[in-house]
Amino acid sequence: MSVPKILLFYGFTPLADPEAIRLWQWELASRWNLGGRIIISKHGINGTVGGDIADVKRYLKGTRSYAPFKQIDFKWSDGSGADFPRLSVRVRDELVTFGAPDELDVDANGVIDGGVHLTPEQVNELVEQRGDEVVFFDGRNAFEAAVGRFKGAVVPDVATTRDFMNELDSGTYDHLKDKPIVTYCTGGIRCEVLSRLMKRRGFTEVYQIDGGIVRYGETFGDDGLWEGSLYVFDGRRTINFSDHTAIIGHCIRCDGFTSRYEDCAVLDCATQILLCTECLDREGTPYCGRHEGRVAAAS
Repeated sequence: MSVPKILLFYGFTPLADPEAIRLWQWELASRWNLGGRIIISKHGINGTVGGDIADVKRYLKGTRSYAPFKQIDFKWSDGSGADFPRLSVRVRDELVTFGAPDELDVDANGVIDGGVHLTPEQVNELVEQRGDEVVFFDGRNAFEAAVGRFKGAVVPDVATTRDFMNELDSGTYDHLKDKPIVTYCTGGIRCEVLSRLMKRRGFTEVYQIDGGIVRYGETFGDDGLWEGSLYVFDGRRTINFSDHTAIIGHCIRCDGFTSRYEDCAVLDCATQILLCTECLDREGTPYCGRHEGRVAAAS
C-alpha cells in the first residue's frame, strides 16, 4: 500500500561546487519520482520533497550518504509529491533570500555566531523563567502569520523575506535589543539567517526554535504557546497540529474566522487571500481586491 509523505530539511555547510550538488540531487530525487523544491548554495542545502514513503526514505538515505549532509535534521509531514506541481532543483546565492549573502558565514557545524538553538521544551522553560520579558519574533512573511503564530509575537509587516533587511535597519525594533528574542519560522531555516542578522545589528540575546514551528507543533500540538494553523508552501496551504486548532485568520470580505487561502483569480496576480467558504460560495470567483477595474472591464 502506497503511503505518501513529505520530507522537510536544510543544512548549512560549506559547498565548494554547488552545481555538482545540484546535478546529483536532481538525479537522486528524479530516480525516486519525488516532487518538490531543492535549493543549493555555497552555504548548504534547503529542500521540501514528497512522494511514496519508501521512495522518500531511499532519497533520504542517498542524501545522507554525502558526508556534509549526514547530520541534517530531516522532518516528516503528511502529504505527497502530488502537493508539488513538479521537481525543481536550483543553485542560488542564498538558501533563503534575505538579500544579504555576504553577512552569513558557515562552517561544518552550521551558521557561525547565530542564535542559540532551543528545543520546544526549552522554549517553554525560558518563558516560564523569564515571563513577559521573552519576545517571540516571527521570521515569516506577514500573510503566513495571519493564520497562525506564537501568542503575543512580534509580526513584522513584510511581504517577502528580503523586506526583513529594511525592517531590521529601520530602528523599529531597537527597543528589543536587550530582550530575550525567540525567532521562529516554519522549519527553522529562515531563523538560522535572521538570528545571525539580528546579532550583527546589536540584538544581544537571540534564540531560535530548533526545527521551527513544525517541531514545536509536533511536540505540543495546540496545547502550548503556538496558536492557529501553519502556512506551508505547497498544495496543502495550511496544516494543523491537532483536532482542536484555533481558527485565527480573518476573511477579507466578512471578517469572519477562516484559515482558507485562495489564489486570486487574475492570472498574472500571485496574491493569496483569506476567504471563508461562505464568501467564496457567494462570489464564485476569488479576487484579491487590487484588480477591481480590470475585473469590471472584463465583465
